Amino acid sequence: MAEPLNTTVLVLAALVMVVGLVGTVVPVIPGTVLIFVAALGYALLEGFQSVGWPTLVLMGVMALVATTADIWVSSVGAKVGGASGWSVVVGLIGGLIGFLFLSLLGAILGAVLGVLLTEILRLGDWRRALKAGGAWAIGWALATVVQLGFGLTMVAIFAWQVIQGPQ
Repeated sequence: MAEPLNTTVLVLAALVMVVGLVGTVVPVIPGTVLIFVAALGYALLEGFQSVGWPTLVLMGVMALVATTADIWVSSVGAKVGGASGWSVVVGLIGGLIGFLFLSLLGAILGAVLGVLLTEILRLGDWRRALKAGGAWAIGWALATVVQLGFGLTMVAIFAWQVIQGPQ
């Protein structure tokens, strides 16, 4: 690829990756997916000289794990807090419904309310229900940290490959 075009493509990929990093903490933006797509686009346009298939496969798996972290980390948090499997499922459904009506805030409120209400109906104990709901919220916050960590690692891997140059 010609040098000016290569530089332009690299700058565009870097900009998309910055948006992706923002997306790891702003759930409306598919953060790690954007980072992966930027790396894939760069690799395609530069003929897989710097960023090859092994790197893209690794980044794809990382994007998949990070993208699903909201589900599995918050669910583990709820289970650690004493929530039943049904509470976790109702929390996930509540989060989805809340997201559809109120975006990010609705997703958080819907999930926590789903866990709380299910645990109150199941146990009849507000304190234990609050513990389970709070543990879900802590799990959700940890999922954000996981996504950011994966996003930063993906960007670092991409940068390392580009700096190394053609293999």
